[in-house]
Amino acid sequence: MARRAENSDVGWPAQPDTSLALNRMGTFDWDLDSGRMHLDPTALEVLDLRPDEYDGTPGGLRIRLAPGEEARLDTRVAQAIKDGRSHYGAYVRSRRRDGSPGWTHIQGHILRDPSGRSYRVIGILRDAAHDPGEPGAAGEEEVEGRRRMTGVVERTTAILAHARTVNDVTDILKDPQALGHLGAVSVMLGVVDGGRIHLVAEGQLGSYVPEIEYTRIDAQLPMSEAVRTMQSVFLVSREEFQQRYPDLWPYIEPLSVRSGVYLPLIAQGRPIGALGLLYARDGDFTTEERNLLMALGSGVAQSLQRAILFEQEHDLAEGLQRAMLPRRIPEVPGARIAVRYRSARMGRDIGGDWYDVVPLGEGRVGVMIGDVEGHDTDAAAVMGQLRIVMRAYVVEGHTPGAAMARASAFLRELETERFATCTYAEVDLTTGMARMVRAGHLDPVVRRGDGSVHRVQVAGGLPLGLPPREQPGTGSGYPVTSLELHPGDTLLLCTDGLIERPGAEQDTGMRELMAAVHSGPIDVEELADVLCDLVGDSGGGDDMAMLVLRRRGTPTARGGGPLQQRLEPGDTKAPALARHLIRAAVAAWGARHRADEIELAADELMTNALVHTDGGGHVSMRLTAQGRIRIEVEDGSSALPRRREAGDWAVSGRGLMLVDRLADEWGVEPRGGGKCVWCEFALAAPEDAG
Repeated sequence: MARRAENSDVGWPAQPDTSLALNRMGTFDWDLDSGRMHLDPTALEVLDLRPDEYDGTPGGLRIRLAPGEEARLDTRVAQAIKDGRSHYGAYVRSRRRDGSPGWTHIQGHILRDPSGRSYRVIGILRDAAHDPGEPGAAGEEEVEGRRRMTGVVERTTAILAHARTVNDVTDILKDPQALGHLGAVSVMLGVVDGGRIHLVAEGQLGSYVPEIEYTRIDAQLPMSEAVRTMQSVFLVSREEFQQRYPDLWPYIEPLSVRSGVYLPLIAQGRPIGALGLLYARDGDFTTEERNLLMALGSGVAQSLQRAILFEQEHDLAEGLQRAMLPRRIPEVPGARIAVRYRSARMGRDIGGDWYDVVPLGEGRVGVMIGDVEGHDTDAAAVMGQLRIVMRAYVVEGHTPGAAMARASAFLRELETERFATCTYAEVDLTTGMARMVRAGHLDPVVRRGDGSVHRVQVAGGLPLGLPPREQPGTGSGYPVTSLELHPGDTLLLCTDGLIERPGAEQDTGMRELMAAVHSGPIDVEELADVLCDLVGDSGGGDDMAMLVLRRRGTPTARGGGPLQQRLEPGDTKAPALARHLIRAAVAAWGARHRADEIELAADELMTNALVHTDGGGHVSMRLTAQGRIRIEVEDGSSALPRRREAGDWAVSGRGLMLVDRLADEWGVEPRGGGKCVWCEFALAAPEDAG
């Protein structure tokens, strides 16, 4: 008949053999980084500790160790770590609650990261009172059984310690080698999902039954009973399968199964699943086998709990981060843009990587990439706020340098003690002129139409959130670097997750990236996929964001690049040089007949900026998407100009009146804390007079 425990801590009925209590084996999991050590319920029983007596640290074992044993054990562990060994073992003298002496055998398996640093120890605690050399030592056969049992638990627990997801756990349990360790011919893993049990894995024998993939916890099935009662269910013959679980028998009958056990997987006092093991032999389970299964179930429960929490936290974190990113990328005339984001592979260790694309009108587009320091949900939340304020500043009309400076001030005001890196580029797709600023971020990469690839040396400022350090001549701390993108050129912005390589310098990843960009496809979507695949094989687990922009179209017949000139107070050469360049560009663009009008209007706007504002400004000229010549003069004053009528003998006041008469259209736009005064001229030649 099947034997089912009345004592939920043991999992089988009381036995007259007192060795059952003495031979118990528990597991421990010691995180060397945090110093926390988890003991399963059986390990606590071995040490005669109540859960409320144990503080979750190695020091909490002190009350059950004989004087001097704690120091001896610490020395043994430290020496094993120093020598680079993967295992250690020790017998230590222990004291039970009533003061009686005892012996405990401890075996540990040391886990190391790729660099060789020890970060975790998993192992077993076993009552060793009956080991050879102690009073009442067992015979050689019993000793060999204990050794086999210890080795099986240690190997299986060590394998499960590397599992990070539920799939990892199921893959380990389905591995024929693992089944060989257990002596079972088939294994099944069920996970509690609401009020049901989801059968997520089976190994060997083809024992997986689709009809009962999902079962109710109150169903008359052994796995449901193990979860419902939190007690192990042992079946020692085919007759017991048939008599106790007739609904399951049709699926068991054709299999070479003669016995089985279903273990509840309990974590933090509640069942999270069940493990089913099927055997091809008849007979009851010995004390050693019961101890083995009890320790195994505890180890599987811990691994499964970690895996479930890992996946829940990862899904939550990744969902939060994706919610902070743009839901869609707008279509931008004159360019093809592709973006990619890949979350970190380490649970909730997500970061603050972001990208954004901001249409600015008149053929202009703003693109940005950034990374908030840290890998947690707080970093993702800060990232979302930074992306929104940066977008708001550039849409409002702030220059790239001013927008970056304001975003940095915003991050400081959040008082998060975090910093962020960022690169922002404002691209005029009509002229190809890109104005870029960088805050401690990676340099962009450009692939020219002829296939050549190079990094763009963008003059950088401090990461966002750090105290400002104003750069000479910029007024913001973030100098602007100009670059011309020709039709067919591709601009790549990315975070460091794209170039990080485990155990290698950052330059190695950058060289691989540039080689992949050089040989990659022309299409930006295909190129982005190639770059993601490059990281997928060897990435370091960091999250990654990437933006690829390719300028479309062919150069216009008029040729000529855009004009940009800084206007400094007291500098008489800058306006003269700007007038000369304007006249030359107007002629090159086929509007020589309007050169005098355009030059005069531009001169009036530059004069107003120099005379009526502090700090000078910028003058720029470009061709619009509508085929007009556009003059823009930006300054730092928020005071808007107004047109006024000047008297006959007045020496000023006619500037905007002249602009109004000469230009086909003009206006004023707020640009952050300042403004932009602009005027436009059609290129078409005037019709001949009648």
